[in-house]
Amino acid sequence: MATPRSLKTRLVLRSLIAVIFVAALLFIPAGSFRYWQGWVFMAILFVPMPVTSVYFLKRDPQLVERRLRTQEKSSEQKTIVRWAQVVFFGSLLLPGLDYRFGWSRVPLWLTILSQLLVFAGYLITLWVMKENSFASRTVQVEEGHKVISTGPYCLVRHPMYFGAVLMLLFTPLALGSWRAEPGFLLVIPLIVLRLLHEEKMLCHDLPGYSDYCLRTRSRLLPLLW
Repeated sequence: MATPRSLKTRLVLRSLIAVIFVAALLFIPAGSFRYWQGWVFMAILFVPMPVTSVYFLKRDPQLVERRLRTQEKSSEQKTIVRWAQVVFFGSLLLPGLDYRFGWSRVPLWLTILSQLLVFAGYLITLWVMKENSFASRTVQVEEGHKVISTGPYCLVRHPMYFGAVLMLLFTPLALGSWRAEPGFLLVIPLIVLRLLHEEKMLCHDLPGYSDYCLRTRSRLLPLLW
């Protein structure tokens, strides 16, 4: 395991890169810093980050180390992740262009509601990380890995993906754009493919996961699927 100092350094650098990258994708296409929906979206993603980073560095540094890993082992997951990144970041260019050229007119109430739902999705992902120390970015089974069935995991088998889907559905509207919605929706089938491949691997490699699947019937959407 990495030292606490090196973990902190890597986390700070990764966070700074993320802030700059997302800001560029939003404000360069918008051609203006008056794009208030972009600022609110940035605040949702990054204002809580210092607090959550300190919390997880102290409470669960192993989780932080796992979350910093991005290299998938299976070729299938590498392909899914690559396509999801291309579609997601490509789609994230559209709201700024929409703002610049005035393509969409999203009602203020719907924009604010969508921003709240994006934040709710973000909180769900934090809840998952608090509950599951093995909630890494990559699909793998590690030594000591165990099945988690408490917290959000008693509702659906993949609560982090549920949070991600909630964010994907409402991010375009939170950014004031109807035009970007189809692109964000295209990411969801890729999440489903990733989820199904992950479940197959977990049933094979993680003792007790098949029994957990029998107890918790919903994969992604409570009572639906």
